[in-house]
Amino acid sequence: SDTLNKRTAVRTRTRAGRRHSLALSLHFASRLFFFFVIVATVFPSRKRSSSCDVDLRKGGRKREGFMAVSSGSPVSRDADHDESAVATTVDFGNSETLDKIRRLTDVGAMTRLLHECVAYQRSLDIELEGILSQRSDIERQLTGLLKSAEILEIVRADADHMLSSIQSTCDLADQVSSKVRELDLAQSQVGSTISRIDAIVQRGNCIDLAKKALDAEDYESAADCVHTFLRIDAEFGGSGFSEQREQLLESKRLLEGIVRKRLTAAIDQRDHPMILRFVKLFCPLGIQNEALQIYVAYLRKVISLRSRLEFEHLMELVEQSVGHNGTREQADFVACLTTLFKDIVLAVQENEDVLKGLCGEDAIAYAICELQEECDSRGSIILKRYMDYRKLARLASEINSYSKNLLSVGVADGPDPREIVIYLEEIVSLTQLGEDYTEFMSAKIRELNSVDAQIGPRAAKAFRSGEFNKVIQELTGYYVILEEFFMVENVKKAIKIDEQVPDSLTTSMVDDVFYVLESCCRRAISTSNIHSVSAVLSGAMNLLGNEYQEALQQKCREPNLGAKLFLGGVGVQKTGTEIATALNNIDVSSEYVLKLRHKIEENCAEVFPAPADREKLKSCLSELGEMSNAFKQVLISGMEQLVATVTPRLRPALDIVATISYELSEAEYAENEINDPWVQNLLHAVEANATWLQPTMTSNNYDSFVHLVIDFVVKRLEVIMMQKRFSQLGGLQLDRDTRALVSHFSAMTQKTVRDKFARLTQMATILNLEKVSEILDFWGENSGPMTWRLTPAEVRRVLSLRVDFKPEAIASLKL
Repeated sequence: SDTLNKRTAVRTRTRAGRRHSLALSLHFASRLFFFFVIVATVFPSRKRSSSCDVDLRKGGRKREGFMAVSSGSPVSRDADHDESAVATTVDFGNSETLDKIRRLTDVGAMTRLLHECVAYQRSLDIELEGILSQRSDIERQLTGLLKSAEILEIVRADADHMLSSIQSTCDLADQVSSKVRELDLAQSQVGSTISRIDAIVQRGNCIDLAKKALDAEDYESAADCVHTFLRIDAEFGGSGFSEQREQLLESKRLLEGIVRKRLTAAIDQRDHPMILRFVKLFCPLGIQNEALQIYVAYLRKVISLRSRLEFEHLMELVEQSVGHNGTREQADFVACLTTLFKDIVLAVQENEDVLKGLCGEDAIAYAICELQEECDSRGSIILKRYMDYRKLARLASEINSYSKNLLSVGVADGPDPREIVIYLEEIVSLTQLGEDYTEFMSAKIRELNSVDAQIGPRAAKAFRSGEFNKVIQELTGYYVILEEFFMVENVKKAIKIDEQVPDSLTTSMVDDVFYVLESCCRRAISTSNIHSVSAVLSGAMNLLGNEYQEALQQKCREPNLGAKLFLGGVGVQKTGTEIATALNNIDVSSEYVLKLRHKIEENCAEVFPAPADREKLKSCLSELGEMSNAFKQVLISGMEQLVATVTPRLRPALDIVATISYELSEAEYAENEINDPWVQNLLHAVEANATWLQPTMTSNNYDSFVHLVIDFVVKRLEVIMMQKRFSQLGGLQLDRDTRALVSHFSAMTQKTVRDKFARLTQMATILNLEKVSEILDFWGENSGPMTWRLTPAEVRRVLSLRVDFKPEAIASLKL
């Protein structure tokens, strides 16, 4: 209602202001009218234009008549301009306007002000009419507001009542909360008092029950009573219970002594159930660390005893096996070491819950580290005894001496490779067994989540730097020496006993050598030792690059190979087979090297996941790829040497071509179509001197051989054709001859030969042209899919071979 009253007062003041402005405007208009009458009276003799009549009732005026009156005034034009400017800037409705109007002396300015005043009056009338037209709406809204004001008064009264109610409720809630807090405090104090009373009662009960349990040898109950008393004492404490505490501690000391004594007796008797019973009693007594040490020591003692018995049995077998013929196969060191590892793994797995109950996962890690010490002790003894049993140190010394004195005269034979392979398999089994055990135990430690940060590094050090690992490294060193010796001796033996295999295009040496290399590399990878693999791969590379490559090239280096191959002008089948087999050996060897590399990569990918190991292997394997390329180069050299023995027998057929004329008439061209002048003779020579080697060669070698023969034939034909003269029919004859050669040689080989005859074919195309300028239809952008093998100079030279082409036309070509 206050707001409504304020808005009504504002509207009232606004209306009063507008009425006052209107009154002032009417006053100004009347004053201007009087000034106009005075001016007309003062200047009665001036003539006024009929156009200057002013209709005051309509508010109209003519500016030209007013300007005429103004020009007749004795006042200067500048003064008139200033007064006009003042008059046009009058703010109607202002009390100062009257003073400005009184200073005016120009009739035109007065007239303009009059019209502006009339216009301003009209605008005020329009605005007032608009405001008055809204009167009904405003009154209706005021009526609605008056009704709402009554409702608001009611709401306000209700809100005040609610506020007072809420305030009283809040005060009451504060009082209740205060009482509740006091009750809660009292309750907690009562609970604490009751708990303390219960603790006092339980203290006494624990002391009595502990004594009764000890008398009845119920050690589990006695331990629970001690644990309960210690827990209560730690929770409540108090200096008034020293006597009870002393009594309980006395019972605790008595119980600890009994438990230790009984546990020791159970361990001596190897009574596992009793051991578990008394070990579990250490936790309630708060001495679980001592229990962990005793229990792990017991496990280690059991493993040591079993391993000792197994080792003693092994030694008995060793002594018994040294009998007739020195056979020693009964002494199984691998089984002995397997038993040791199995006992350790089972000790950890089967007692995992017991160990966790003592000290959590730290107990498992501690047990693994302690048992690893037993592995270092017993495992290293087994491996050292094996090395002594097989006399590996002496054997390695003999192999080194034998390898150094290979070139000396009267050197005794080295160790028997058949015996060496037995040692190699045993060593690989032992090293692989050790690697599997180490990986399993390391993974077991990695699975522990809440283990002490210091135990992990200690375990890793125990596995990688222990005595057992050192002996494994020593054994691996012996393995590398034996493996390299075995590999070298067997490769040399395979080369030595090389023989032709029935129904095979290669000799026995190829399969035997690569079988030996693959077996040795696979065995080296199974040791899981990157250094062993690198050493064996290096030895294999040396063998392939030296002894084996020399053996592959030996047959191809024989002197007078052509005379032996074509004895008496006829191909010797035996010699041809031997040469082809030697080339086949090189071809297959280059493929086998890549297969060997692929297999090694696959096997190493599973065994050596570390990036550093992968990089080292990658370096070694890249040398195998280079070795395959080296074999291919040797093959190319041998194939060129074989072709060099065949091509002299093709020269007579090619020399005939030099005598053939290609300046043909139509009759001669038709005759050549019936009786071929040289192509069939050349193809017969090729068949007689090259085709008989096909059954003895691999498909790859025979294709290479045929292509080398084609290279020789094509080069010779190009030289011959460049020395001849051609007619257009001669060009057609050359095209027919070239097609016959392409067709025949395509049937001889699986590889395409068209690219070999591309230059001859393009020469025939040029020589078939009707005129010189037609070459431009096939040259440059018009060549289409054809790639020209002839240079522009060679194209001009071929065009000059045509007897009917003018040199000037050829020289003017823009190629």
